[in-house]
Amino acid sequence: MWEQDSNRDGSHPQFFRRLAELPSCNSWWFKDWLKVETMSNISLSHTSVSLTPHLRFPHAHRKYPMSILRHLKRRRFTSIAAALRQDTTVWTPAPLSSVHPAADSLFHVTIDVSDSPDILSSHSSAGQYLQLRLPDFAKPSFLAIASPPSLAAARGEFEFLVKSVPGSTAELLCGLKKGDVVELTPAMGRGFDIDRISPPEDYHTVLIFATGSGISPIRSLIESGFSADERSDVRLYYGARNLQRMAYQDRFKDWESTGVKIVPVLSQPNNSWTGETGYVQAAFARAKKIYSPQSTGAVLCGQGQMTEWTLFSSVLVASGFGTDTCCSGLSPPKSVVNMMIIAFQGFGYLPKGKVLF
Repeated sequence: MWEQDSNRDGSHPQFFRRLAELPSCNSWWFKDWLKVETMSNISLSHTSVSLTPHLRFPHAHRKYPMSILRHLKRRRFTSIAAALRQDTTVWTPAPLSSVHPAADSLFHVTIDVSDSPDILSSHSSAGQYLQLRLPDFAKPSFLAIASPPSLAAARGEFEFLVKSVPGSTAELLCGLKKGDVVELTPAMGRGFDIDRISPPEDYHTVLIFATGSGISPIRSLIESGFSADERSDVRLYYGARNLQRMAYQDRFKDWESTGVKIVPVLSQPNNSWTGETGYVQAAFARAKKIYSPQSTGAVLCGQGQMTEWTLFSSVLVASGFGTDTCCSGLSPPKSVVNMMIIAFQGFGYLPKGKVLF
């Protein structure tokens, strides 16, 4: 702990020893404080914290200046809390059931968690995620759970759509085989807050936007069900570079049978492609207008550029509000303040679910 503290405020034992050599720092209380400070820091580095240093030092019966006591108390308990926080992550070993290609640079990964009831019970909502790490590889990866919670309950498995990124934990994971053991944390996050676009009779239109591996939590959402067949217009705009990079094509028919219209959007298609091209927000802008934003919900999953104002501008244009109503900053435009948007943004490997409006 004290190695980190030394970078922040100069509170390094060696620093205090040198300081104590100065004539102005020759008082008994400073030397005692030095002993306490050094001992407490060393104890913290071994996760063994002593809260009674006065039992070890001969001058503990003397009264320290109040400013020193306040600083020491605040510093010690802050360091203790930080030390305890470091040990709160619970890792559970689990074997791989399968690893196979899903698309270019994307892999289906299935993990058997049937022997881990705490892991199973932690997955309750579409849009949750967890941490995964490999033996002998310290850096964990954050992965969105692609399977619906019902699959974990029925078969004791979690499924993931993993993008193989060179040099990452994800790349190593995609190179493993059945039976190899990884370590997981319980599922994190609250997932998509679908209650905000319920009941279906109040939100006739639901627009879903996903790009690349961002389709992973969207699969969980669709297969968990959100009363799509009870709404008049549910569309999934799914963006990828080309069909070779588009996962879950074998599931499109089943998804459409639940009431979700699939709109594939390719940014770099081949010459035979006759569908939507470009980016998902542009494809939506070319589609029919939304005449009632108050009864429309949207679910977004992708990188920040897709889920921020670029997409909001397209929503406004396609809804007939005009681009002059779009503003920059942290607050949504007043024109769409009644349009419920649920976002699942991925920053690096850390997906972060949040309600925007």
